[in-house]
Amino acid sequence: MYVHERAIDIPVTRDHRNLLAHFNSCISRASHGEFPIRLAVSSTDDAVYHCEAGFIADLDTGRRQSLPSIFRFRRRAVERTSAFTTVFLVPTGVGSTIGGHAGDATPAAALLASVSDKLITHPNVVNASDIIDLPSNSLYVEGSVISRFLLGTIGLQPVRENRVLVVMDSQSESQAEHAAINSVNAARSIYGLTVPRIVLLDPPVLVYAEWAGSGRSSGRVERMEGLLQALDESRAEYDAVALATVVGVPKEYHMAYFQSHGEMVNPWGGAEAIFTHALSTLYNVPTAHSPMLESKEIAGMDPGIVDPRMAAEAISEAFFMCVLKGLQRSPRVVDIEETLLPPQPGVITAEDVSLLVIPDKVLGLPTLAALEQGIPVIAVRENTNILGNDLRALPWADGQLHIVDNYWEAAGIAAALRAGIDPASVRRPIELAQTEIHANLMAAGKMADHAV
Repeated sequence: MYVHERAIDIPVTRDHRNLLAHFNSCISRASHGEFPIRLAVSSTDDAVYHCEAGFIADLDTGRRQSLPSIFRFRRRAVERTSAFTTVFLVPTGVGSTIGGHAGDATPAAALLASVSDKLITHPNVVNASDIIDLPSNSLYVEGSVISRFLLGTIGLQPVRENRVLVVMDSQSESQAEHAAINSVNAARSIYGLTVPRIVLLDPPVLVYAEWAGSGRSSGRVERMEGLLQALDESRAEYDAVALATVVGVPKEYHMAYFQSHGEMVNPWGGAEAIFTHALSTLYNVPTAHSPMLESKEIAGMDPGIVDPRMAAEAISEAFFMCVLKGLQRSPRVVDIEETLLPPQPGVITAEDVSLLVIPDKVLGLPTLAALEQGIPVIAVRENTNILGNDLRALPWADGQLHIVDNYWEAAGIAAALRAGIDPASVRRPIELAQTEIHANLMAAGKMADHAV
């Protein structure tokens, strides 16, 4: 079994309507027996959605039959308004100016959390190698789980703590292995993290960083059988899985990345994302990954003074503490069936989502889910990236899409929505309300008949 991505061009629909069903049909036909786990629309033109989709290949029949489609959708009947819940996403591997490197979207997350009752975000936003600073009212949720959550097919149950199973590569050079194990023991003694055990994979999983045709960071994962066997055998022992493996990249990428001043797309992120998407899909548990350094030579490299967005990586050795802390209280995944609604008390569902905040031009399952669910969306222009989609072309309801310049403005829009006021009403000039005459043709016809 292995995981990989490939490009798929999908014809544009009229007025971009019914996209979830359309993508489902086209991806299913192009799957060649593989199971889709991820979808990114890298760009859109007049004729084609240029997509890059992730797949699990050579999946055994038993596992495949137990997995629901990533396009499965349950429309929410209502929006619950007892709390204001914001979902904040910065997709991995698209070169985002804010959040494209090492936890550098954390201040934006803290700002949005301050105008929300609950913030739901994912590892790419806040993972800063051996540093993490989660807002106190936030939930740390793997990206594919957030997609299913917005699509309405799962709920999130906050927990007091998780039992975190740690799975890592067995390394021929012991320095990286020791650093990861020391991180686990530090998390146990400082965070009070519960770790049933550490599983060393020998031979290790093979994870490779790759570049998609669009320039997105992508990857493939091979030799997963030993990992799945370990997870199957330990299933009763854990609530979440923390992974530490080598991500194979050319040696020169390490220095080139730090010397790019933030211009180079993070080469590790795409492979990490597709890896955790696969495991979260297969096991329905919180999952997060950190890369291990390949050798003492790479560990000993001096990157110099780096761009502030990369600095957390430059000062880290194991890159693992953020994953361990994030997974400690990552919410439990709860399957939702139509017959079980309303959900159990305390379970957060799509009905509770008040707002989705994304970088501008990002089009994937979360954006499509929000479009179909009627969830307001804020797209931030200043968070530039390599994608090429015009979100304004989608069939949004009036007032559903807000395209703003920066996260300061996004926070202001969020505060207005939370207060239940039209964001435009606090700016000037304020336009006159539109007035139109409604002609009652039926009444006019009856009057004409009476006159005759």
